[in-house]
Amino acid sequence: MSAKTILILGANSDMAKAIAKEFKAVGFELMLAVRQPKNESELAFDAADFASHEAFVKNLKAIPDVVVTAFGVLIEGDESFNSPKESLESTLVNYTGVVSILGHLSKTMAERGSGTIIGISSVAGERGRGSNYVYGSAKAGVTAYLDGLRNYLADKGVHVMTVKPGYVDTKMKAHKPTPGIVTASPEQVAKAILRGYKNNTDTVYVLWMWRWIMLIIRTIPEFIFKKMSL
Repeated sequence: MSAKTILILGANSDMAKAIAKEFKAVGFELMLAVRQPKNESELAFDAADFASHEAFVKNLKAIPDVVVTAFGVLIEGDESFNSPKESLESTLVNYTGVVSILGHLSKTMAERGSGTIIGISSVAGERGRGSNYVYGSAKAGVTAYLDGLRNYLADKGVHVMTVKPGYVDTKMKAHKPTPGIVTASPEQVAKAILRGYKNNTDTVYVLWMWRWIMLIIRTIPEFIFKKMSL
């Protein structure tokens, strides 16, 4: 029996590397897709080049058993406000890129009748906050998209899992230190994803407290929320 395969889109991020290591350790064959391949084992994939996505899927050597969307661009509130162009470009990667590539991949997996799609979203999508309002809005869209895709594919043999990591200690956040108690390591993210995959979980919060932190944030009255710097 051949090994199961996992396709990781955006495989050069810290989280993606940890995910690859975790799945490889349990016998998965890796398919690593990056924007600028450095060797023959990497596949060329550009999340914002939507016209290339159909061909990318058709040219895969096999339909993967598991797909992970691990690509993304972090843009914070001041950047978004000062550069509408950068805001748009980030959204094309963070939201539209996910919809585009998973549109093609989910179709092939449904036709086969099996597989798992793992989308990395964010707790930032649970309520719009001034500190990352464009990034958060894209992640809110990703979460809603994954929810709907899970519902659509429920009777087609394909499971969709949404991952909300919270703060993660990666190069992306190196410029802005985060509180240690609510910050996960890439390895913790990878272990939570593998565990969620094995348990057929719908939504994974990597650190348990984020479920409750975001519940509190969602319930703050708007007239108070507007006065807060979150």
